[in-house]
Amino acid sequence: MPPEADPRARAIAVFDSGVGGLTVLAALRRRLPREDLVYLGDTARVPYGTRSPQVVTRYALNNARFLGGFSPKLLVVACNTVSAVALPALEAALTVPVLGVVEPGAAAAAALRGGHVGVIGTAGTIRSGAYQAALGRVAPGVRVTAAACPLFVPLAEEGWTAGEIPVRVAHRYLDGLVASGIDTLVLGCTHYPLLRAPIAQVVGPRVRLVDSAEAVAEAAGARLSRDGLARGEGAGADRMFVTDLGGDFGALARAFLGRPIPPPEVVDIS
Repeated sequence: MPPEADPRARAIAVFDSGVGGLTVLAALRRRLPREDLVYLGDTARVPYGTRSPQVVTRYALNNARFLGGFSPKLLVVACNTVSAVALPALEAALTVPVLGVVEPGAAAAAALRGGHVGVIGTAGTIRSGAYQAALGRVAPGVRVTAAACPLFVPLAEEGWTAGEIPVRVAHRYLDGLVASGIDTLVLGCTHYPLLRAPIAQVVGPRVRLVDSAEAVAEAAGARLSRDGLARGEGAGADRMFVTDLGGDFGALARAFLGRPIPPPEVVDIS
């Protein structure tokens, strides 16, 4: 069988509203070093978290159609907002399996067997109630307290991930969650792992942090193994696309991935 005819040789496609999904890309690369990864960041239309569900769904379908041109074996929706409001539309429109970040993140939190789970994310993600519903399905009876943390995204994208400013912002958002008695905190946005240190400082060692990027990478590996689609040999390659190259994408990518990347290709998917 020629390589191109082997479904195991096809890439995993990943998209996000911007650069935040690179935390998911990094987690996938660590978990699945043999897989080819194709990433699309819709940097021309970021952020998604403040937009209506109808607009988010339209953007998500545009992203998926572009990535469908690579005939991927799995589509990973790295954006928590899209995962929260547009996953059914994507699953209905596509033939490729679709994996969002909400269900894996909720399952990882439930596996810790905490009694009171906090969830933080964009306004759109929290307003959707997706994490609350997912936790209710996998851990009936668990108490869930959610809070939107909109300033965390610009802090991460500006590189303000340590020092007094992010700690003060974290106190503003998280002190109420800590006071409510949470024992687990789901980082329900792909940007938030970059702020893990100030978040951990504010919530303290008693609260366990759940990174939805790591959770979805584990879920992707399990899905490929279950479907017999895991690539058995070779070293995976990364290919990156953005819809706008404004700002210092290279510096942000290094922060998210921990390594430099070649310049991404700019595409028009409107």
